[in-house]
Amino acid sequence: MTTTPTKPVNHKPVRKSAARLNAVQALYQMDVAATPLPDILAQFESHWIGREIEGDEIAPADLTLFRDIVGGVLREQRSIDPELDAALVKGWPLKRIEAVLRAVLRAGAYELGARPDVPARVVVAEYVNVAAAFLDREETGMVNAVLDGLARDKRADEFTT
Repeated sequence: MTTTPTKPVNHKPVRKSAARLNAVQALYQMDVAATPLPDILAQFESHWIGREIEGDEIAPADLTLFRDIVGGVLREQRSIDPELDAALVKGWPLKRIEAVLRAVLRAGAYELGARPDVPARVVVAEYVNVAAAFLDREETGMVNAVLDGLARDKRADEFTT
């Protein structure tokens, strides 16, 4: 009997997607409950990421990426928020939009600015997917439009070909 060798499954993209999803949840919690960074990292890493919660398996996440996004958004928030304000529709500054949407946009903007190792289109697609897990279609479309606009400004060279 001949068997076909199977290609090993690359779990790296799943772990990175899980890191982004968890980072958005952590940023949301920090925004709403004013949870300090060390507490949020400890809480997510010990109680949420890679655990089973109420019968649902939470995917393991790339902890390095998770920590980079959460810490990076906090570190760079003073430059990220004005960029997002400029990208949003007039009359709707970042502080007026819902906290989950704000967390998604901040995380995406951070990666676009600080993670040139991740293609801009990947960043936009990843955060559109994260938004779809929490938000309705209209808000998900807003994430796509805002992050795509930021990506084209920050990384124009990636969109010229």
